[in-house]
Amino acid sequence: MIPETQKQQMTEAVARIRERMAEAARRAGRDPAEVSLCAACKTRTVEEVRYSADLPIDLFGENHVQELVEKTDAGAYNGKPGHFIGHLQTNKVNKVVGRAALIQSVDSTRLLDKIEAAAARLGLTQEILIEINIGAEESKSGVGPDDLWPLLEAAAAKEHLRLRGLMAIPPADADDDQTRRFFAEMRELLAAASDRHYDNAQMDILSMGMSHDYAMAIEEGATIVRVGTAIYGARDYSKK
Repeated sequence: MIPETQKQQMTEAVARIRERMAEAARRAGRDPAEVSLCAACKTRTVEEVRYSADLPIDLFGENHVQELVEKTDAGAYNGKPGHFIGHLQTNKVNKVVGRAALIQSVDSTRLLDKIEAAAARLGLTQEILIEINIGAEESKSGVGPDDLWPLLEAAAAKEHLRLRGLMAIPPADADDDQTRRFFAEMRELLAAASDRHYDNAQMDILSMGMSHDYAMAIEEGATIVRVGTAIYGARDYSKK
């Protein structure tokens, strides 16, 4: 059971986030309906996610394969899409393809090949984003901007994949000005990729921005923001 106080906190938090999202979109001359709220629900219980799925959240993002499996099998998203947003190991691809509506974190041709093979076996088309390591951080996955183009071409050539856009996480230690520049660079990369008119591609998604910077991300062109702690509160990793 979820305490009533926690339910109220989640309800009020999502209302505030949606208001801030709308304000940021309007500041940028955008329609607030262009931006989806992804609840990043790493470490959250099935009960917490199921309750939050009744709030004005558009989709859910999972970082760990076992949590995606558990929550999709339990119907925790209440019919809303579940995305995979964490680093995906090639040996776990078969558990994600067919469960995740969108895999946001594709960053290698080897991973592309594994996803393509899994999707072909299931007879479906798997939608993906390419993850960009926009801050060139050694500790993070994702491809560098200069390495994006061959990966996009490889993805577009796959019969059972559909490219939908790009995803990024700017460095956590970047200041606001630096973060905004990273977001703007991502917007420009998406526009350049869209201009190439790849096959099997609909380059209309830019996933960037988290609890501390989602408003700025929207001002710079995000179409999905991934918000976790601002919805659910601080994570308790001792539960996992």
